[in-house]
Amino acid sequence: MAKLLYRLAHAARRRRGLVLGIWLLVLAVAGIGALGFAGQTTNQFSIPGTESQRALDHLKDKLPQAAGASGRIVFAAPQGKTLAQEQQTIDGVIAQIGKTEQVAGAFSPFVTQAVSQDGRIGLAQVQFSVSPPEVKESTKDAIKTAVQAAANSGMEVAYSQEIAGEMVAIGVTEGIGVVIAAIVLVLTFGSLVAAGLPLLTAIVGVGIGIGGLYALTSVIDMSSTAPVLALMLGLAVGIDYALFIVHRHRKQVLGGMEVNESIARAIGTAGSAVFFAGLTVIIALVGLTVVGIPFLSVMGLAAAATVAIAVLVALTLVPAILGFVGEKIVSEKARAKATAPGQKPAFGYRWGRAVAKRPITALVLIVVSLGAIAIPAFSLEMGLPDDSTAPQGSPQQRANALVTEAFGPGFSGPLVVVADLPSGVNPQQALGALVGKLSSVQDVTRVVPAGVSPDGTTAVLQVIPGSGPSTEATKDLVSRLRELTGEVKSQTGSTIGVTGQTALNIDVSQKLSDALPTYLIVIVGLSLILLAIMFRSILVPIKATAGFLLTVAASIGAVVAIFQWGWLGDLFGITHGSPIISFLPILMTGILFGLAMDYEVFLVSGMREAFVRGDTPKEAVIDGLGHSARVVTAAALIMTAVFFGFVFSHDTVIKSMGFALAFGVMIDAFVIRMTLVPALMTLFGKAAWWFPRLLDRITPNVDVEGETLARHIGRQEQHEKVPQPV
Repeated sequence: MAKLLYRLAHAARRRRGLVLGIWLLVLAVAGIGALGFAGQTTNQFSIPGTESQRALDHLKDKLPQAAGASGRIVFAAPQGKTLAQEQQTIDGVIAQIGKTEQVAGAFSPFVTQAVSQDGRIGLAQVQFSVSPPEVKESTKDAIKTAVQAAANSGMEVAYSQEIAGEMVAIGVTEGIGVVIAAIVLVLTFGSLVAAGLPLLTAIVGVGIGIGGLYALTSVIDMSSTAPVLALMLGLAVGIDYALFIVHRHRKQVLGGMEVNESIARAIGTAGSAVFFAGLTVIIALVGLTVVGIPFLSVMGLAAAATVAIAVLVALTLVPAILGFVGEKIVSEKARAKATAPGQKPAFGYRWGRAVAKRPITALVLIVVSLGAIAIPAFSLEMGLPDDSTAPQGSPQQRANALVTEAFGPGFSGPLVVVADLPSGVNPQQALGALVGKLSSVQDVTRVVPAGVSPDGTTAVLQVIPGSGPSTEATKDLVSRLRELTGEVKSQTGSTIGVTGQTALNIDVSQKLSDALPTYLIVIVGLSLILLAIMFRSILVPIKATAGFLLTVAASIGAVVAIFQWGWLGDLFGITHGSPIISFLPILMTGILFGLAMDYEVFLVSGMREAFVRGDTPKEAVIDGLGHSARVVTAAALIMTAVFFGFVFSHDTVIKSMGFALAFGVMIDAFVIRMTLVPALMTLFGKAAWWFPRLLDRITPNVDVEGETLARHIGRQEQHEKVPQPV
């Protein structure tokens, strides 16, 4: 691998104009594709095969007009007034909405009797003729325009997510992390030229990735979170991968190596680490497809594609631009500093010696501390985003608050029951029996018939729980209704299925929870094999995985404490605790595993390189950490800053994801990889590099530390020194 990348770098440098031109062309095509073909993203989540999805599919077949998206509009009269005084205005608004494209029906709160006891708050229903992702922005805008008449009359008007249509957007807050990354790069390299190169190449890679994803939204259903996740990861790894290569190149040039040769060797050595680090991240993200959840598979593949582009950019565009930069990659000040006498040992060496001196103390302190941080993880509650988790003050959050105030929390997440009515019985009679039975179920506050199919065989009912959509009580109610299927059949003759967005969300969350162990086994197994091949060791991959599990446990604990319990909520803009987004643990696990292996590769490859050169195991640990600590610290700070920039997002999902990844990277890089790893490697001694002879023979040697490349170049140089016959 190292020799292949060495030759690739030479080719990219020699044809740097062509390489740069190709990447800029690809960037332009991606941008044009995004502008010309971008479709809508969605916040709706579903999984084929779940009970709620089967019931919804059955409803589409039998009663399609009731299976489309449904939205809510809440009207609230000013204090001291009632909606009855504004009925004419409200009826006019509802009539106008009913004529809007894609609206199958709009129902006034006075018709459905959905008015609070004090007469001040009313709930109108809007039934769309299409599914949520198919509702056009023009339709949503027309509804918003129509309700403005009610707002102009003095009422407060709010509406649900289906009408608000405000998906997760990529905004200016993400730039905060990039600014911090730029500062770290300047401090690391002491040169604007060297600092600007990783930023430039990362932006090219991210631009291609995000442009391509938005172009694909016209042909595939994509979560609104997917492009933001891809941006988050693409920026972080794009900057870091270029950083590792530029750092190696500068170090070699300062050591006296010719610039063009240094470019090729940097790609052959650091580039090998970048390739396998990126491959590990890609494996973790592509592994999300094994859980069989479509929206999660799309998110994983989207992020994996962006990481793959970042790797390609690092291995081709970076050497091309380094060719343009030439000797300017190292400033005169850096050259003078490198040759100055009497310099103190770098911090990495001092830290390595300190850890190697007391490895057991370091090990105990880390395990106990991270174990304490992980304790809240035992209280993890998961759910999917709904109007209650929308940004404070948004229309959907206000709609949820007003509905809860006026009618109770259950109205914010009604369940939908689809019933096959018994044959030979009057549909209304059968429906009445079914309403009576469902009304008697614990935690059901109201059952409202919503329609019967033209042939009288299928009915749809709204079941209002006594608790909110994300609560354990509502999850228990869904399970209770499903367990009563046989009893309902025997007593009423009807066969029921429970669906609706609340039930869909509950099923998705359960499926995600069940899938996590399988996912962990798959990615950990594959990555253990990859790391064992890379480092020719059994203990190194096991130790790497154990450290990663500590990172994940502590990260989940911190997320629960802040976003579920509300600790330090004011600091992070959290007004109230809520269940953790259900796909965050599995997504965070995959991403952090890939990134943790990144730092493992860069640190341990340095230790392996020192050990191969002849250092004792302890010296190899200190030497490897000393050589790598500065660049790994810079890389971790950059990645943490990029992720932390997303904590300032107004969207709770992105906020929690940004925090989880920033905290996880910080813990993994500084606590696990730079402290726990050297402590364990010191304790392992020579055993750290033990590898069974049989495995050594049958597995390929990928030469991540560039040993084979060094021998190859050495033979070439010796051959060139031998006088050739004339």
